[in-house]
Amino acid sequence: MINAGILGGTGYAGIEVVRLLTKHPEVNIKYIVSHTFAGQKISEVYPSLRGICDIRCEELDLERAAECDVVFTALPHGASKEVIPKLFEKGLKIIDLSGDFRYDDPAVYEKWYGQKHDCPELLEKSVYGLCELHRSEIKTHTLIGNPGCYTTCSILALAPLVANGLIDLKNIIIDAKSGVTGAGRGLALQNMFCECTETMKAYKVATHRHTSEIEQELSRLAGEEIMLSFTPHLAPMKRGIFATCYANLKEFKTDEELVEVYKKFYDGERFVRIYEAGTLPEIKHITGSNYVAIGLVADKRLNRVVVVSCIDNLVKGAAGQAVQNMNLIFGLPEETGLIDAGYYL
Repeated sequence: MINAGILGGTGYAGIEVVRLLTKHPEVNIKYIVSHTFAGQKISEVYPSLRGICDIRCEELDLERAAECDVVFTALPHGASKEVIPKLFEKGLKIIDLSGDFRYDDPAVYEKWYGQKHDCPELLEKSVYGLCELHRSEIKTHTLIGNPGCYTTCSILALAPLVANGLIDLKNIIIDAKSGVTGAGRGLALQNMFCECTETMKAYKVATHRHTSEIEQELSRLAGEEIMLSFTPHLAPMKRGIFATCYANLKEFKTDEELVEVYKKFYDGERFVRIYEAGTLPEIKHITGSNYVAIGLVADKRLNRVVVVSCIDNLVKGAAGQAVQNMNLIFGLPEETGLIDAGYYL
């Protein structure tokens, strides 16, 4: 059995890791860290886990963490890079759900996160944990920068077009919506029920950090630097990412031709669903699951392709992807513990 620790186990992403690992046949949850709820059973914090996972939350202790085989760090951005070097020195396998180890260049991190990266040398030893694009690298690394939710949804939506040189790289536009859980469990006025229900709003327009992640990965696929327009919105739903991506085609292709490009690119990918021409995905098709659902329309009038992509921000956009990464690191079938239908209702 794989002994797992979850640091930050009572946040929304952290508790989703806990939930998924409770049904993983090869994992034993050994250690859950929560400063706020130390001393309490995880099932007291989240009663849905009563009788399923009743271990007590603890303060961070590196020696306790070292008893684990893998540690999931679901800590705030900035906090992970303070803890992870010590865990790395102890030889642990680490899957970091923050943004601290997702970048190739520390200068990019520092620009978008507004703080110095304290251990840039570890960036050279980490790998971007988007399994569909970096599977072979993930298998040989012990420090994984688990991708963000907007980024997973957007990169997978556009990767086949970029990799096959089908679109103009100068005017890519991504319009994305997120459920409120994407903001985490912390108290904030703008995320309270009366502030975010029955409304929708754009935020961090032209400045959202995930822009840099999307640009990094698509630039790698293109072999040249890409800059794009990314606008996030807060939608009145608990969970889910819905990204609508626009790009100009170099040469017009029909819906059917583009669908075939996507099917070929993602051939054999267990968690990628490509919709047939004439159909598009919805949030409720994937909520609660580790799937990404992708559909598209070719706009002949404008010689443009519109790609619609959906994921659950807490599963494929965070915890599910982290478990997928863990499976790869330990040589398990990638889908182990992750085959679930979405919550359609």
